Amino acid sequence: MDSTGWSRRRFVGALAGGAAAAALPACDTAPEPAASPAPEASTSPSREARRPSGPRPLYLGTYTSAEGGGEGIGLATYDPATGRITGTGTVPGVGDPSYLAVHPDRRTLYAVDEREDGAVTAVRLSDRKILGSRSTGGAAPCHLSVHPGGRWLFSANYGSGSVAVHPIDASGALGERSDLVTHSSPPPGPGQEGPHAHQIITSPDGGHVLAVDLGTDTVYTYRLDEKAGRLTEVARAQTRPGAGPRHLTFHPGGRYAYVADEVDNTVAVCSYDPASGRVRVGEAQSTGTGSGTSYPAQILVTPNGRYAYLANRGHNSLTRYAIEADGARLRLLDTVPVDGDFPRQIALSPEGTLLFAANQKSSTVTVFHVDEASGTLRRAGEPFPSPVAVCALPL
Repeated sequence: MDSTGWSRRRFVGALAGGAAAAALPACDTAPEPAASPAPEASTSPSREARRPSGPRPLYLGTYTSAEGGGEGIGLATYDPATGRITGTGTVPGVGDPSYLAVHPDRRTLYAVDEREDGAVTAVRLSDRKILGSRSTGGAAPCHLSVHPGGRWLFSANYGSGSVAVHPIDASGALGERSDLVTHSSPPPGPGQEGPHAHQIITSPDGGHVLAVDLGTDTVYTYRLDEKAGRLTEVARAQTRPGAGPRHLTFHPGGRYAYVADEVDNTVAVCSYDPASGRVRVGEAQSTGTGSGTSYPAQILVTPNGRYAYLANRGHNSLTRYAIEADGARLRLLDTVPVDGDFPRQIALSPEGTLLFAANQKSSTVTVFHVDEASGTLRRAGEPFPSPVAVCALPL
């Protein structure tokens, strides 16, 4: 790694200075658009009928340049009934693919190349052919997502605090970058040397693109010109100074979202106005992990909108929240050991019945059964070994 900021992306060494919690101002997802609310009963015959019975694909991100890291994008399958993972190979030739996303048509996989000279890579899933890479125009891209229309790829450059847009052609391949926006204001928060874009997603209504920046303690809202692939800022919302917002996920209703604050170990409920794109960040709330350093990583919401889960890296746990008042409130229920070290990323299976936790330092992926009615988590067997596991993408 060539910079202090980039090395923090790998092992989060120097962030402890801002770990004390306090009150938070008002903000807003997850890598994929939130699903519509599901039927309430987990034993609903119609829901059971929709559950797949055969093996499903699972893609695994890693750091190829780290000691003990992988050789590319990991390939696996999982049993949707038992949660058992079976490794099937690797897509080599992709450097440091630390975050993954799939095209809405499920034909193309995209990966960040989290290096100083950042890039994004497209992989055709039918034959696992690499369709090429494009520069993100910044350092250490750590997140990417596909616009619901399938024509644009967004990526967030952590090292340089910028977000990029790339066109996607009919084959799924990427064109040259159409836009690059650097978060030049507001000034960096306490303990930060500059902006650190950590996530970029599309709102559930499709009207806005939101970027979460840990370095400036800000959520930026943009409008996308869907013909030119360019972003225009329309609003911004700040967390309290030093919160370090990292990841935001929407409630299925589309009017509320939840932000995980990495530096001060809190979460917050955010309101979202689809008309203006404005986000308001609510008060800081506990992660249930105590006063120690924890570095919350990612927050997810179940498809039925009733529960949320937060990955806590220092505490090595998952916090379970009940979602109340149609999305407007989070109520802390408990924390569950993740049975791994440093859960960097979590993901739900498409049906919301399994939760996957990628544990970076233990090089494992832990799978949990999710009870739809109660939101309780039950571990599905032993963790699956995966080199420097930093992302798990179940399809």
